[in-house]
Amino acid sequence: MSKILIFSLLLYLTGNPIIAIIVLLIIIYVLDRRFVGLTPSFVRPFRLSRRASRLRQDLHANPHDTSAKLELARILLEKKKYSEAAQLLEQTLIVMEDSAEVHAELGLCRLQTGDLAQGEQLMIKALELNPRVKYGEPYLRLGEALAGSAPEKAVAYVERFREVHSSSVEAYYKLGQLYQKLGRAADAKRAYREAIDIYRGLPKYSRKQQRRWALLARFK
Repeated sequence: MSKILIFSLLLYLTGNPIIAIIVLLIIIYVLDRRFVGLTPSFVRPFRLSRRASRLRQDLHANPHDTSAKLELARILLEKKKYSEAAQLLEQTLIVMEDSAEVHAELGLCRLQTGDLAQGEQLMIKALELNPRVKYGEPYLRLGEALAGSAPEKAVAYVERFREVHSSSVEAYYKLGQLYQKLGRAADAKRAYREAIDIYRGLPKYSRKQQRRWALLARFK
């Protein structure tokens, strides 16, 4: 109803329905980016591409710059270029063999490119090096990756993540999804309800990061 009222006001102000729709979409996008976070940022991909270009230039001048390799690999991970990121992470791992984060990031690349066995091995190694690496995120990524081939194991990993990071709305939402795949409707419903309850108990400063998962859980 509010959107209709806003559109009517914009139509009155602009006198053009197409312009009014465009302005309304811009308003919705800005409000979502500010308060919810369901829509992607249109600016960040360009910033990442510019930074990646500079890092490639740095590596061309100094191929042994491990810091540049790692930063570029993380940008490629965010851009979902997993094969290219894996090549850089493999080189980085030679120098940073005790880094739990690098093991976890390379493990994610392997999981995303279909090498589930090696991906799982790398994730477990990361957790052995640091049980709280990335706040337990390797457990969640393993749960997502194994949901199709080994759903029971996937649930176990996500439940482990929940133990490590009990305030994660995302974890409970993902757990609900896995329970649904297993046909455990009651468990799924409980997980979604817990996701919403956790979100309500979060301090205001951390709600934006978790709001997306709370809204998705509510829709379930």
